Amino acid sequence: MRIGLSYDLKTNATGHSAVDDAQEEYDSPETVEIIAGALEKKRHRIIKLGGGTQFLDNIRREEVDIVFNISEGRGSYRSREAQVPSVLEMLNIPYTGSDPLCLAICLDKAITKKLVAAVNIPTPRWLVIEEEPETQQIDWQGFPFPAIVKPAYEGSSKGIRLTSLAENIPQAEAEIARIIRNYHQPVMVEEFISGDEVTAGVIGNSPPRLVGMMRILPKKKEGHFVYSIEVKRDYLNLVEYESPVQLPVPVLDKLEQYSLKAFKTLGCRDFSRVDFRIGRDGTPYFLEINPLPGLGNYSDLIIMAVKLGWTHDEVIGAVLDAALERYPQCISA
Repeated sequence: MRIGLSYDLKTNATGHSAVDDAQEEYDSPETVEIIAGALEKKRHRIIKLGGGTQFLDNIRREEVDIVFNISEGRGSYRSREAQVPSVLEMLNIPYTGSDPLCLAICLDKAITKKLVAAVNIPTPRWLVIEEEPETQQIDWQGFPFPAIVKPAYEGSSKGIRLTSLAENIPQAEAEIARIIRNYHQPVMVEEFISGDEVTAGVIGNSPPRLVGMMRILPKKKEGHFVYSIEVKRDYLNLVEYESPVQLPVPVLDKLEQYSLKAFKTLGCRDFSRVDFRIGRDGTPYFLEINPLPGLGNYSDLIIMAVKLGWTHDEVIGAVLDAALERYPQCISA
């Protein structure tokens, strides 16, 4: 098959000049080569389409049977991950991963939490602030602290810093102001669940299956652990990744149940990663879902899968195979 590869590179993407993590979600050339190499080993021809206007030019010029999409989209829009799939649907070109509606919903943390809560998946309490003046009108009475303050439309821990854990209202207000001014989008203030952070990987469609789970454990157990962007950038020194996860069986069963239920409820396709914090009573609390998780060496889904016996190439192949099950016409191409 002729497989197009859509992506956004850190080296040529544009972002907010006020923040150092503007390109955090974008991929490295190394990741693009890893994916291309894995697909070439399956005897496919790879056409690199890039992202943004380069993608628009290339997709109209090149003939492809399917697009392997890892493009995060451009700008700070909550629908930016839907940009490439929307174009592909308009051109009637098959592609891997979730559709535009799912991608747009899942990047909006508040809408996502409302939907999973509606199907009885526990999620921490939260509130959303659209503009900075609203902070003076918030009724904080009864809101639990500490709380995490984060951008409402970001992934890859963008905007989540070591200062994002607010112990009180003044700290929360300072973080709200920082995020609105730097990221130009609404802010979510979310109850902090102090237990372990666990992420779960899902691949497939009918039915989707759990790749596995991974617990993120700080090497230095000092105070509350936040899986911030500073930690992710220095993960080799600051955290240990435990997979298989050593938690009680009832907790693992709930994690699997909630992961698959969230995947289906939100309309994810082919692959995703679901993040949780474990409460003191063992309840897994849904934080967010990433229907377009990273596939680089440093990505949680890949780290988890490799620990569980997969190869990097097998994960990429499994994502493609899941998509091809939805597009049987591509198999004979």
